Amino acid sequence: MAKKSFAELADNILAHIGGKDNISFATHCMTRLRLTLKDRSLVQEDEIKNLDGVLGTQWAGEQLQIIIGPNVTKVYAELCNKAGLALEKPVRENLDHPKEKLTVKSVISKVLDYVSGSMAAMIPALLGVGLCRVIATILGPNMAHIIEKEDNLYILLNLAYDSFFYYLPILIGFGAAKKLNIPAPMGALMGAVLLAPNYVNMVTNEQPFDFLGINIPLINYSQSMIPVLLSVALLALLYHFFAKVSPDIITTIVTPFLSILITVPITFIVLAPIGDIVSNAVADALTIFGNTTGFIGVGVVAALYNFLVMTGMHGPINMVFMTDYFEKGYMAGIASGGVASIWACYGVALGAFLRFKNKKEKSNALGYFISGFVGGITEPTLFGLCLKYRRCFIPMSIGAFVGGAYMGLTNVVRYLVGGGSNFLMLVKFTGGTTANLVNAVIGCLLAMAVATALTCIMGVTKEDKAEQNV
Repeated sequence: MAKKSFAELADNILAHIGGKDNISFATHCMTRLRLTLKDRSLVQEDEIKNLDGVLGTQWAGEQLQIIIGPNVTKVYAELCNKAGLALEKPVRENLDHPKEKLTVKSVISKVLDYVSGSMAAMIPALLGVGLCRVIATILGPNMAHIIEKEDNLYILLNLAYDSFFYYLPILIGFGAAKKLNIPAPMGALMGAVLLAPNYVNMVTNEQPFDFLGINIPLINYSQSMIPVLLSVALLALLYHFFAKVSPDIITTIVTPFLSILITVPITFIVLAPIGDIVSNAVADALTIFGNTTGFIGVGVVAALYNFLVMTGMHGPINMVFMTDYFEKGYMAGIASGGVASIWACYGVALGAFLRFKNKKEKSNALGYFISGFVGGITEPTLFGLCLKYRRCFIPMSIGAFVGGAYMGLTNVVRYLVGGGSNFLMLVKFTGGTTANLVNAVIGCLLAMAVATALTCIMGVTKEDKAEQNV
């Protein structure tokens, strides 16, 4: 990068941080400009990230850190010259991330922040495909019979919905990369790698595959979340490392190449299988617990089921349900509790709609409720509402527990599989006694009512009210 380019970058940075008058202090470390600003609302962070020569940005309190790389000293000198600031001594690089005491609470908070940040960008698309499913459900063969399964409109609406969830790892990878300040297409690539046609064919045909003599487990990762989140986290660590140590003249080539070269095999050999192992272990543990502890166990599994959905770990436990069905012709216990958890999710969205005063948030909550209750998609509530207002997890879990425990206590069983996850799922409990259907309806309504009421009472914190004006 020539001197003229350093000057242009400094000009562009000043233009997107509110001008030189918005800077109260400026310094730098080995890789970053560190700007303490008077009014952070003036900062156009997305524009700064897109500048040629900027590798990313992050905030540390009121300090904006702009990641430049080895040329930061030259950019800093130009910026100070243009802003009329005195040159300061560089900050030691090891101050980039001040050490904080790791606790269970802080680790969980960081994980949730990473997950929620990764999902945030896809919420509008999620609501969009949810509405497609709602329209298909209302107009389709299960309700109004205006369109049938063979009609092109029905097919297109479901194509939009199915495509979103089939390619979910790509969308999550895109959001995760943005969250970790690396180019978003890099993260999307990690999701795409898990869905590559050649790999999917190898899984389908059980074709052995190895790398440097190490066997790669053949696992279907579509609709899974943990593998791509782990792989993008590793990719980001490598990307920032290589961006820091690579010579500026070749970093645009070397950094992405080496990051991908290392991350892809580690993902297939270690990270993605770990996600699958964890999913299966959790499913086995919850199944044993739910089946051996009576109605309390059914309630506990119901309380946890939505968390399995959020992490893509519900697949293995659903396979347990299916095995039970093929052996007995019905599904009992925790399979019924899983339905109660879905109705608790409806209740959280409805409670938020009743509780919120902010028009935008109220409208979003109503969309989440309709998307779940009619369209059978609870992810907008889980990711768009609960991860944003984390206290909503409490009423959701309590409602699910109450509904699930009641269904376990009254020995409710499911006689049908499939059929979606909207309010029509109640037909899954038909085929036995009238009492079975009645108790299933009571259990679902209990889950929804408890979650709705508790969300109205305690769904947001005082901080949420202040920050989000809800």
